[in-house]
Amino acid sequence: MKKLLFSAVLAGATLMSCSSDDDSLSPEGENNIDNPTTYKFERNNSSTVDFNGQTTRLQMSAELLSNFNDFDNASETLLLNMFANENAPFENTSLNESSKSIKSKVAASSFYFSTNTVESTEIKNDFESFISGQMNTVKPNKDQLAEAGVAGQIADGDGVRYVNEKGLEYNQAFAKGLIGALLLDQIANNYLSVAVLDEADNKANNDAEITEEGKSYTTMEHKWDEAYGYLYGDPSIPSATPNSLLNESDDRLLFSYLGQVDEDEDFAGIAEETFEAFKKGRAAIVAGNYSVRNEQIAIIRQNLSKVIGVRAVHYLQGGKAKLQEENYGSAFHELSEGFGFIYSLRFTHNPSNGAPYVSKAQIDTINEQLLSGNGFWEVSPEMLDSISEEIAAGFDFSVEEAAE
Repeated sequence: MKKLLFSAVLAGATLMSCSSDDDSLSPEGENNIDNPTTYKFERNNSSTVDFNGQTTRLQMSAELLSNFNDFDNASETLLLNMFANENAPFENTSLNESSKSIKSKVAASSFYFSTNTVESTEIKNDFESFISGQMNTVKPNKDQLAEAGVAGQIADGDGVRYVNEKGLEYNQAFAKGLIGALLLDQIANNYLSVAVLDEADNKANNDAEITEEGKSYTTMEHKWDEAYGYLYGDPSIPSATPNSLLNESDDRLLFSYLGQVDEDEDFAGIAEETFEAFKKGRAAIVAGNYSVRNEQIAIIRQNLSKVIGVRAVHYLQGGKAKLQEENYGSAFHELSEGFGFIYSLRFTHNPSNGAPYVSKAQIDTINEQLLSGNGFWEVSPEMLDSISEEIAAGFDFSVEEAAE
């Protein structure tokens, strides 16, 4: 395992166990951390963990994505209604009854977008354009063979892919872009931001164990759990022991790709370290130890951002290999996934400087390179290598490690 464990850098300063005599020497005095073996926290014999809203949005996302290629039944109106949760669009009627939506939380973090509403609106519009492109450009040409400049279908083994005139699969751009714009942004840049965790009297109320009205949790505990829910909140994932089903759940978003990156020996352990950071950070909140909490935030931000970077490079390199084999259906699929993860780079968070690992300007230039002219029909191996190197340089992994 190479260059992975962020906690190793901080180990001497941050790793405290509930039995350590040094806990009492914490700058915050009384804050002994009782770190449980599972993500299970209770007050007066009642669970204090609640992330139902996150589960709801993950279910909405799953149903929307399952309809993206259903050309016989889906429409632009239906998918846009699912995105905004308007006009009761979901088969799961409980979702229609919810006041929540996917759209309202896309590019909506306090850290990046509270004073950047123009870009937030542009990003929401991008996702709506993926839907509109799928239904107004790809769907009418679904039975036509795609070629440079012409949307349609393209063979991939025994199946087909549906692409626009540049070879882009809108469903992959939407899904992989949503991993960053919704899940990572809400985790790393919203609920785990100090502005949200420590807002108003949150710290004082947490210290005094003043819970929200009618609830068993403090506001700070709940905000942390909401971040947790965007990663582990799919109903198929055991909430207290999520890694027991790593790569076996029904999740197809961030949790799934955390598991896939963890399977690479170069990044083995990233899933367990991320879960431990979530768990220890939550225990630190219970103990009122905010310095340890903040150290766990840094670990989570770095690890989940790394997942985005690794998969962006992985799919670019996979697309390059398939292009060299002249397997265009498979190549365009890999490049479409890569495009979505590149889009998600905008929402990564480097804890050392509070900025994305790859700048917005870089991302915009990369996307222009990939989609200029006839797009994927014309990309070269040299271009894909150059982009891969640029992305990897923003992190601490190599192109070769990510490509495996």
